[in-house]
Amino acid sequence: MRGRPRRRLHALIAAVAAIAAVLVPTASSAAAAPHHRGSPAPRTPVMDGHRLQQARARLAHGDPALSKAVKSLTAQADSWLGQGPWTVTDKPKPAPGGDVHDYLSQAPYWWPSQPKTADNPWGCPYVQRDGVRNPEVDTGTDRPDIGKVFNSTTTLSLAWYYTGKKVYAEQAAKILRTWFVDPATRMNPNLNHGQFIPCKYDGRAIGIIDFSQQYTSVLDALAILDTGAPGWSKNDRAGMSSWNMSFLDWLVDSDFGKQESAAANNHGTFADMQIAGLALATGNKDLARTKVLDARAKLIDPQIAADGSQPQELARTRSWHYSTFDLVAYTRLAAIGKQVGVNLWAYQGPQGQSLFKAVDYLLPAATGEAAWPHPELEFYRYAASDIVHAAADAGDAKAKAAVPKLQAPPAGDMWALRPAAEQLDSIAG
Repeated sequence: MRGRPRRRLHALIAAVAAIAAVLVPTASSAAAAPHHRGSPAPRTPVMDGHRLQQARARLAHGDPALSKAVKSLTAQADSWLGQGPWTVTDKPKPAPGGDVHDYLSQAPYWWPSQPKTADNPWGCPYVQRDGVRNPEVDTGTDRPDIGKVFNSTTTLSLAWYYTGKKVYAEQAAKILRTWFVDPATRMNPNLNHGQFIPCKYDGRAIGIIDFSQQYTSVLDALAILDTGAPGWSKNDRAGMSSWNMSFLDWLVDSDFGKQESAAANNHGTFADMQIAGLALATGNKDLARTKVLDARAKLIDPQIAADGSQPQELARTRSWHYSTFDLVAYTRLAAIGKQVGVNLWAYQGPQGQSLFKAVDYLLPAATGEAAWPHPELEFYRYAASDIVHAAADAGDAKAKAAVPKLQAPPAGDMWALRPAAEQLDSIAG
């Protein structure tokens, strides 16, 4: 009889331990996410911050699919730890204006037509070869480095958010601080010398896409770091806010900014998406909302046909790339719209144009059920993965049915960790 109370005591202790195991995280889970407890959802302008918060909670409870995705994410983040930081001030020659702080890039599809000589060192005049990238654009300009800044800071901030490892946040902070904040190395908040063409233009409005195709991902990274990342100070936050407001002013007011926003293809879509994202990130919700509302008649109506095709993009030698690329901008613009009370997915144009139709047009090729029937120099089926995910999440039944048939990108499907479309088939070198 003496053993029975003791067994009851042991059973009670075991029950309490079982309850504690549920209520109190293990040492390993606590170490993985020390910054998570009580922290608010990131105020990300494109990605849904609450979805990020929910994904982190699921990860803390051992979600196997998310755990696998985080392994891929941290592998990418680890590769950035020994790189950078980068700065516009270290290129061999400054931009044509002479200011070492000005960003410089070269038009990727323009090539010399004459032999390079002492009298004609560039081999001018340059001629266009659409879709064929000139390798010289990756030497002597800032384009390769800004791509590294965008990709590294996005990956590192997410890796910190999901693991709590401060080394990721500290590296992201150092890279951002060097490129955008530190007076000695910061970039001027303009793109006056983007995509110059030797012997022809010192810069072009079209160069804005160097930033518009990815900079809103950096805005999301900033919002993630703002939730309390180690190494990211109030001064850093203030410096980035000031830079973003100045850059937004330049995009809205400059001749180049106005020209790019008026473009009738993916350039116009990305330009307006970038403005909307910057506006939301800097507190100008009215401008963000206006840009999303204007996208209906200004962008969707003329750019998307009744069958869902995008005629301006189909005319390119890289028609699959540019069709998926343009929809990256549209789906991100729709995500911004959700945060300012506009459902861009629900819009239908005079001929029935819609974002759902545009995504559905790509589904046969995206799932591998049919060949892409338009010109494409280098077809990558996985390029459509994120935009199909976005349409499925927005309620497109066809897209939802297609998700299991998608080809995963080389680095794995990251949608559950960063639910916002990215350009997955980069042709930036």
